[in-house]
Amino acid sequence: MALLIESLDQEGRGVARRDGKTVFIEGALPGETVNYSPYRKKPTYEIATLGEVLKQSAQRVAPRCRYFGLCGGCSLQHLDARAQVAIKQRVLEDSLWHIGRVRPEQILPAIHGPAWGYRHRARLAARYVPKKGGALVGFHEKRSSYIADMNSCEVLPDRLSALLRPLRDLVGALSIRSRLPQIEIAVGEEADVLVLRVLEQPSAGDTALLRKFAARHGVRLYLQQGGPETARPMSPADEVDLYYSLPEHDLQIRFGPTDFTQVNHAVNRVLVRRALALLDPQPGERVADMFCGVGNFSLAIARRGATVVGVEGSSGLVSRAADNAAANGLSALASFVEMDL
Repeated sequence: MALLIESLDQEGRGVARRDGKTVFIEGALPGETVNYSPYRKKPTYEIATLGEVLKQSAQRVAPRCRYFGLCGGCSLQHLDARAQVAIKQRVLEDSLWHIGRVRPEQILPAIHGPAWGYRHRARLAARYVPKKGGALVGFHEKRSSYIADMNSCEVLPDRLSALLRPLRDLVGALSIRSRLPQIEIAVGEEADVLVLRVLEQPSAGDTALLRKFAARHGVRLYLQQGGPETARPMSPADEVDLYYSLPEHDLQIRFGPTDFTQVNHAVNRVLVRRALALLDPQPGERVADMFCGVGNFSLAIARRGATVVGVEGSSGLVSRAADNAAANGLSALASFVEMDL
């Protein structure tokens, strides 16, 4: 049965109506007429995969990534990048109204950034799969716990995308290959860190392989044996200062490889610029920054002369934010406290 797609939901699925039901169709775009195959049926809705596109949207584009549709990391590569931003804004407006019953008085221009190679943080799954001929490293497949069989990723910086195949070979060669479920990527302005989640201590042979890999590919390796706070450099020589800069505010903000930061550093600069323009902090004013993280907005506000109290639920992030304030000469204006928000 053919349906007309009315909109997109927050997961990038086309939304249509049929016989009083809402039908969510993966891969369909607004304005398209499509056939579909439901794989989940409920009394008020269905979730379906896309069949034939009978009438195509002018905004449909060829996905850049060869793994799009298999990999669950991206859901909208078949939609023009500018249209993606507009549709996401519309989803936000709809959510404000349907959930909060509020409509904005003013909508600011949407913030844009690089569409490819922008992701400076990523959490990759790893699994040794003998039937696949070795280890898999990447994002999970759509609607699956399986890891996509992938050798590149278009949203990672090129140099890190190129590491996916070598990482597969590395994991497959380790004695603890079945005890290494995750590799986290953290990109700073002068260093790339890979955090290997290990459920067993690497052997001496493993350590030698890891050191060789790090030297060959110019990355630093950390091992994480427990929660995120347990991530430690594999050796003292691997310890590195990760940081990103906010040049407009003369700031360098350091972070740990498992600390929360924005995944897109270019967009983050625009976010801070926009927030500061709207807030327009002045010397003598007092500002509270809730969920302050490592001080991303707090320190930019303090640089303008206002007094800032940053509040954060993680003691590690509070400590990191205070260190960043000191390193940027802002301790007199910026203080940080731990509190459950």
